[in-house]
Amino acid sequence: MSIELIPTEFLIRADILAPGLIEGLYLQGSAALGDYRPGISDIDFVAVTDEPASLDLVREIHGGMPRRPHFDGLYVTWADLRADPSGLPPGPAVHEGRVSSSRFERNLVTWHVLAQAGVPMRGPERPEVFTDWPALAASTRENMESYWRPWARRVRLSPAGLSSWAVAWGVLGVSRLRHTLVTERVTSKTEGGRYALRSYPGWERIIEEALRIRCGGEPRYRSPFRRRADLLAYLEFALDPSAPPDAALLH
Repeated sequence: MSIELIPTEFLIRADILAPGLIEGLYLQGSAALGDYRPGISDIDFVAVTDEPASLDLVREIHGGMPRRPHFDGLYVTWADLRADPSGLPPGPAVHEGRVSSSRFERNLVTWHVLAQAGVPMRGPERPEVFTDWPALAASTRENMESYWRPWARRVRLSPAGLSSWAVAWGVLGVSRLRHTLVTERVTSKTEGGRYALRSYPGWERIIEEALRIRCGGEPRYRSPFRRRADLLAYLEFALDPSAPPDAALLH
């Protein structure tokens, strides 16, 4: 299935049910960063309206959308995009088919991806979007501490650490953040993994396995227990702020 089919179907439904509501539609996430994987990735969107959209109307539009892949995203106004997302109130969002008022994806990562590489399906090719790299860098470091360290501790004590999903999520997720801090731009999971493969001698096997799970190829492990041990060791290394060669993490 072409990645454009679901956004196109969304626009058709929205235009029939609420003519003129959707003034802009942009793909972000893996679709914008060149890392969309059919069967693995969701399609992430930002829908832009002139005035805030009502939850009931958003539910009606998304009620008839396909369940797979997930068409996940948020509704904002043009003024919202020009503002610091940390100061915005919750608003309409869609996550795995469920519509709610939340802060889902209302963050600097989304705003930076839109400014950097958002794929326009409707509206100006490059809308005016608020960006703040120092704040994004700080939140990226905070995310490593507040999300990834606890996640690594949970995986150490859980059978989930034996799964292929945990290997790809953990290795590529952390590598992506480190690459973002070095390059000062939001990067994809695959790009982060390839950066780690070039940059971290001695960790090739577990990084290659994570990339293999996401991109395809031959398994690098026979034992899921050995693989989990290498996953945990890599996370301990990659979450250490002093680990070379990421000088940006020391700032």
